[in-house]
Amino acid sequence: MSLLRVAGRPMLASMFVVGGLNSLRSPGDVAPLAEPVVRPLADRVSVLPDSTEQLVRLNGAAQVVGGVLLGLGRFPRLSALALAATLVPTTLAGHRFWEAREGADRTQQAIHFLKNVSMLGGLLIAADDTGAAPSLLWRGRHAARGVRRDAGLVRRSVRATARPAAAAGGLKARLGACRSGR
Repeated sequence: MSLLRVAGRPMLASMFVVGGLNSLRSPGDVAPLAEPVVRPLADRVSVLPDSTEQLVRLNGAAQVVGGVLLGLGRFPRLSALALAATLVPTTLAGHRFWEAREGADRTQQAIHFLKNVSMLGGLLIAADDTGAAPSLLWRGRHAARGVRRDAGLVRRSVRATARPAAAAGGLKARLGACRSGR
């Protein structure tokens, strides 16, 4: 594993572990900000809890687990995708710069919004990073190509041996007919 991955993954994950722990400890601080995003989401997805505080805690727990896994390099692609999924509602709920009235607050919220968009980009890159190992898609295609090649070799060898075998069988049949016909 490269040094960049060893150092970069925990750096990227640290923000999620800290933010997730804060959401787990005091969801009431974030719940009012999350309400505009949580309500439509909870109405559309029936398996989600109705309470905004419970959803904030659930999002925080997902961030802590995903952040720890990413930081440790365990299931890094899956954990990066999970963190990306938690970052979208967090960003939309927490940094609604388009609703800010004051210029300084609007600028600050826009900066945080763009910071989260940047982290989302980093997570998407991490989710695509195979760690210099071939991806599952490449492995599948490579295996399928090998199977097709092997099937072609078998087909050619069967054809190559079938003709002489058929000729030998025909010769044997003729010889047998000659012997019994005497």
